[in-house]
Amino acid sequence: MSTSPKGPDELRHLLQSCKGYFVTAAIFSGAINLLYLAGPLYMLQVYDRVISSASEVTLVMLTIALLLAYIALAGLDAVRARVLTRASIRLDQRIAGRIMTAIIDRSASFGGARSQLLRDFDTFRQFITGAGIHAVFDLPWAPIYILVIFALHPALGAFAFGCAVVLILMALLNERIVKPPLIESGEAASRNYSFTEMSLRNTEVVRAMGMTPGLLRRWGRDRNRMLDRQVAASDRAATMQSIIRFLRLTMQSLILGLGAYLVIERLCTVGAMFAASILLGRALQPVEQIVGSWRNLVSARGAFLRVRELLAGNPLYETGVTLPRPKGRLVVEGLTYVAPLTPKPILRGVSFEIEPGEVLGIIGPSGAGKSTLARHIVGVVRPNAGAVRLDGADVSIWTKAGLGQYLGYLPQDIELFADTVAANVSRFQDGEDKEAILAAQMAGVHEMILRLADGYDTQVGEGGAILSGGYRQRIGLARAVYGSPSLVVLDEPSSNLDSDGDAALADCVLQLKKRGTTVVIISHRPATLGVVDKILVLRDGIAEMFGSRNEIMNRLTRAVPVHAVQGTAS
Repeated sequence: MSTSPKGPDELRHLLQSCKGYFVTAAIFSGAINLLYLAGPLYMLQVYDRVISSASEVTLVMLTIALLLAYIALAGLDAVRARVLTRASIRLDQRIAGRIMTAIIDRSASFGGARSQLLRDFDTFRQFITGAGIHAVFDLPWAPIYILVIFALHPALGAFAFGCAVVLILMALLNERIVKPPLIESGEAASRNYSFTEMSLRNTEVVRAMGMTPGLLRRWGRDRNRMLDRQVAASDRAATMQSIIRFLRLTMQSLILGLGAYLVIERLCTVGAMFAASILLGRALQPVEQIVGSWRNLVSARGAFLRVRELLAGNPLYETGVTLPRPKGRLVVEGLTYVAPLTPKPILRGVSFEIEPGEVLGIIGPSGAGKSTLARHIVGVVRPNAGAVRLDGADVSIWTKAGLGQYLGYLPQDIELFADTVAANVSRFQDGEDKEAILAAQMAGVHEMILRLADGYDTQVGEGGAILSGGYRQRIGLARAVYGSPSLVVLDEPSSNLDSDGDAALADCVLQLKKRGTTVVIISHRPATLGVVDKILVLRDGIAEMFGSRNEIMNRLTRAVPVHAVQGTAS
């Protein structure tokens, strides 16, 4: 069944699911801005009616009405802030999980700090709860205030309109001069975070070989660039913000002067003069606030675009039907793969076929493409040409959740998660203790787990830090065989094992074979290859030999020493 991704603007589609919050915030913004008219109207009535009539009762009633309006305004402003906060939480609930899925699905060949993409979403989400978003909601009301000023007197309105145009032009100039250093700062920050994550993953190597001083110099290069561009952007933004504040205050004062002239000429009232000054300040305030939070606005916009690009580049694929549990027949057809930014193919036209319950051993020199082939078999990498079929179905059309329950995978670089042993073995499935124990027993690690401080409830630390390499590998093997998968792919499963571990691994493979599970093993140890039915020899990404174990071993023995074609996984 063919698959179809969601639309390229998936993020915008997800945002629309929260539009009720934003519509509500916009309605509250309208009410808030209408209530802001209470101040100018109060001023207009006081100067034009109360003072001339000397009516104390009118003054008291107007004052009470003003206070009630301001109380309502403050309440609505607080409610608007709460609505936008709830919108932020709703966005996180709707989108954060989807972003994590896209980050996980994103090819490891892409550079950059992957967690930065989640930080990008948080940057955009937090902008929704900041002061800048309030100014964005208030800005559309600036023309309304200017129209009210026009109603007081056309000359005052024309002056207010000219002031608004000047401030808008200054805001556009602010973007033009601040945006370039902000973009450069963001790019340098992304590189710095990526290098930081990589460095922290290799702290043992750094400390053991005294690489810290040199690494800090390299680490500081991007960071200093980031700080330099941040300073440039901040200095420019501060200068522009000061100029715009000066212009706004000057404009508010000048409109008073213009109003005084009109009063002298008996063309408007004193109340209209003061009301126009207050209205102009309110009309120009959102522009000043947006410029003041321009860095946050630019950062949020850039973060939004990067998240949208992530989702568009890693769409959700949906199948029309749920495929049945595969029996394990594996067919690789003309598999070719070229990594991004590299001209030479890693795999070139690789083809082979194994039946359910067979065990395939893959050998070859370093760089032959063995690990890349393993990643294609389990469907985490898409080929440029060819296909990997499980029971006739291309693995790329399976949903990851649907296929994953039938697959076991032990990568060359074993990563355990900062949780309990049981959670790692059971793939974070709740209430599956019995299955986790059965998987551990099959991997020969059950007794070892019981000897840990808290048994299956032992916290393994980040990456399995509290465990030895052998422990991690055998727990990873237990995770791979959890849930009776139909296909198990083991990439160098014995690299950290002793002789007892090798024996446990061989016994595990034999048990899988008895169950009818198809097994693919990448290994260079003869003890591991002794349990395979067929062997595939890879060299320079090409399937050089494929056949039964005895046939291939005889051909290798006659041609060259076995160790000449065997090596560690690529």
